Amino acid sequence: MNEIKPPRRSVIYYWIGVIILILVINLFIFPRVERAEIKDVDYGTFITMTQDKEVAEVEITTNMILFKDKDGKIYRTGIMEDDGLVQRLYESGAVFESQIIEEASPLISFLTGYILPLGIFFVFYRLLTKRMMDRAGGANSMMFGMGKSNAKVYVKSTEGIRFSDVAGEEEAKENLQEIVEYLHDPGKYKEIGASMPKGILLVGPPGTGKTMLAKAVAGEANVPFFSMSGSEFVEMFVGMGASKVRDLFRQAGEKAPCIVFIDEIDAIGKKRDTGNFGGNDEREQTLNQLLTEMDGFEDNTGVIILAATNRPESLDPALTRPGRFDRRVPVELPDLKGREDILRVHAKKIKVAADVDFNKVARMAAGASGAELANIINEAALRAVRDGRRFATQADLEESIEVVIAGYQKKNAILSDKEKLIVSYHEIGHALVAAMQTHSAPVQKITIIPRTSGALGYTMQVEEDGNHYLMSKTEMENQIATLCGGRAAEEVEFGSVTTGASNDIERATRMARAMITRYGMSEEFGMVALETVNGQYLGGDTSLTCSAETAARIDQKVIELVRAQHEKARQILRDNKDLLDALAEFLYHKETITGDEFMLIIREKSRARQLTVKEETPAEAAETPAEAGEAPVPEETASETGEGPGPEEAGSQPV
Repeated sequence: MNEIKPPRRSVIYYWIGVIILILVINLFIFPRVERAEIKDVDYGTFITMTQDKEVAEVEITTNMILFKDKDGKIYRTGIMEDDGLVQRLYESGAVFESQIIEEASPLISFLTGYILPLGIFFVFYRLLTKRMMDRAGGANSMMFGMGKSNAKVYVKSTEGIRFSDVAGEEEAKENLQEIVEYLHDPGKYKEIGASMPKGILLVGPPGTGKTMLAKAVAGEANVPFFSMSGSEFVEMFVGMGASKVRDLFRQAGEKAPCIVFIDEIDAIGKKRDTGNFGGNDEREQTLNQLLTEMDGFEDNTGVIILAATNRPESLDPALTRPGRFDRRVPVELPDLKGREDILRVHAKKIKVAADVDFNKVARMAAGASGAELANIINEAALRAVRDGRRFATQADLEESIEVVIAGYQKKNAILSDKEKLIVSYHEIGHALVAAMQTHSAPVQKITIIPRTSGALGYTMQVEEDGNHYLMSKTEMENQIATLCGGRAAEEVEFGSVTTGASNDIERATRMARAMITRYGMSEEFGMVALETVNGQYLGGDTSLTCSAETAARIDQKVIELVRAQHEKARQILRDNKDLLDALAEFLYHKETITGDEFMLIIREKSRARQLTVKEETPAEAAETPAEAGEAPVPEETASETGEGPGPEEAGSQPV
């Protein structure tokens, strides 16, 4: 949609006009004697010029003589007692004039030189002030447009954003389609007695397309669209925000039918604090004015109010009651099909290879918002340009997912051989624990290349169906065990721990606490809510709602749950030590392995185990019980605890 940008003339233009007008008046309308060049001479010079017949015109007054030579120059001299002066002037051919220059009186000079310019200045000031007040919203607005809404106005356009440009939010588009139909044909709704909601609140996480949906409604309805952020209403001076609200709704009423969109409405719509002394602050005045304006709109005005927020729980109840924001439309994170559709929409803007699998990319980008998916497409295009290709490939898209999630590869971060080996075991510990458990997402990729986010490596798991809405208690316990797998691998292989598991510890603790306090997965507490979630769309911070004694018991339960899953991860890795060593060495040398390579090594080791068990006799098995079911450890793997391969071994061929 095309934004209307009203022409703005700077104030300096008006002052330049005033100055030019004053100069014109002084130069042409009211000439003054002081402007003429008059040369003062003595009386002897005057007599000499008279004798030489150089005086063309002369004027004799009571106190001076003004005369003009034949070149038009004006002279002035004093009066002397000279009886033959007049006769000599006649003989010289001088013409007596009653007035050579019309000299204004001091009063007229004062009026025309000072009073008139000031009057003109005052008139221009009044006209300018009135014009600016009109543009700002009327006589009750602030000076110089401070009370003007400054809303972005978009005109009707057939080339604007449509619903077809917004993918992944089918339910939200279906809810908003009624608004479009009402703006197209309000008669069929009035015929049955139905009225459209005055306000529609779009709620959801950041980057899900709430603003784009509002523009799409205006584009489909082909009506003017007013857009303004909630923070633009809040000003330093009390009353300015309310004035901007009045001006916005006044403009909307003039251009009805239209759509008014207020982004981040929680900036002015927060709950009013009843315990605050003298709470008549700027934000509350702005909110009160907004409530009044929304009540003032009749059903038939054709003005629809759309608003977006990430914090619906913080809005004032008076704002969300029926009659104001009647309908709440959730704009959630897209599902698998929605992510695929969004990727295809944004991929139309760049050149992509014909064999790109958008479904696979969408499964890898689970939990991504529309804005993040658009960034993934753009990062893939940038990567293709850096590598000298004319189109983006599947590898570009997959790498761009890692860039969005973990950041760019940190090429200047050089790990020592020992640190590199520790990171290898750490990441393989995560992947191996996940692979040896049921109800775990398959491993997609493992890497030990440091990233700009601070991660020295990571393991990516991708759900097979791409959508996972419910999690069982077993699945959550398996996830905690997987998170503990990195630290467990360090303990099993090196007998010591490092600081690399800080993020794993945080996530495992948060998940274990949620199982007990929010999901009722503890036999001791059962189905009792022990904490609340604040800002579900902005990270979901939690706060406990229980006594101190209960909080202490919750902490103990969390410790027991994490400790049990940590021990479970250690046991899995002990039972599969041969796999841990082989996979860690393979990752150490290759630095990045795919899920297929990871599973291939596991299958090969499993077949080797089965062959070893079949070839062993019972007597041999009894003699070497500890070696039963274990594959030989490659020589390149460190033999001493805590020691990694030397520099000469780094870069050898993968196992």
